[in-house]
Amino acid sequence: MPTRAFVSPWSLSRWLDRSSLLLFFAAWELAPRAGGLLETFIAPPSVVLMTLWELLLSGELCDHVTISLGRAIAGFTGAALIALPLGFLLGGNFRTFERIVTPVLRFLGQVNPFSLFPLFIILFGISELSKEAMIFWVCIWPILFNTITGVKGIDPLLVKSARSMGTGVVPLFFKVILPAASPGIFTGLKMGAGTAFFMLIAAEMIGASCGLGWLVWNAQINFQIPKLFAATVVISVLGMILNMLLVTLERRLLGWLDSSPNH
Repeated sequence: MPTRAFVSPWSLSRWLDRSSLLLFFAAWELAPRAGGLLETFIAPPSVVLMTLWELLLSGELCDHVTISLGRAIAGFTGAALIALPLGFLLGGNFRTFERIVTPVLRFLGQVNPFSLFPLFIILFGISELSKEAMIFWVCIWPILFNTITGVKGIDPLLVKSARSMGTGVVPLFFKVILPAASPGIFTGLKMGAGTAFFMLIAAEMIGASCGLGWLVWNAQINFQIPKLFAATVVISVLGMILNMLLVTLERRLLGWLDSSPNH
């Protein structure tokens, strides 16, 4: 009897993923070459790659990437350094302090960051600090609120059991509270990292003379469509790499969750 080849659902899923990407890039390459408005306003991938190569050889791309990453990392790191301790404080046993402060923080978290652009420029000018402050503002809220949620979601029985065995305050925090709250913390960090790149581009379009956001704005003003698409691709790739790094770090640090009885 002839045997029938078996294709696993996993292999089929991977094939579909790859084929959808290939079809997307093929359509992207062919559509602008059909002429008309698409040819005017959309650069095909081959032209974008050539533009990226030229920017890389000239050193312009590395300069813009370095400057943008520095701004994003500075704003994101500052937000994490403030949001994480405050999140543990508000999510802990300070209920009165939490009831007073949380409504104010919730209100501030809903303020549209774009409406604060003029305020940041007035306070800090068009210096690096104003751009980093904008990134700091949008990053702090997802990190803070997810940390609070993670701390509040800790099983009280874990804390009581540790205390009953005579665990001190510092060991209790590092061995029980921090590991239990880590999934929520990493969720906030990933959201904050994505938001940092989103705000970075907007911040660099205002009062900047370098950076990927400025490169996008300058290409738009001068109608340099290939350069516009090249900068957009670089921004997307950097965002994906940063998210992958955080996901990898989360898996390494929280690998024990996969083997726990509740997961």
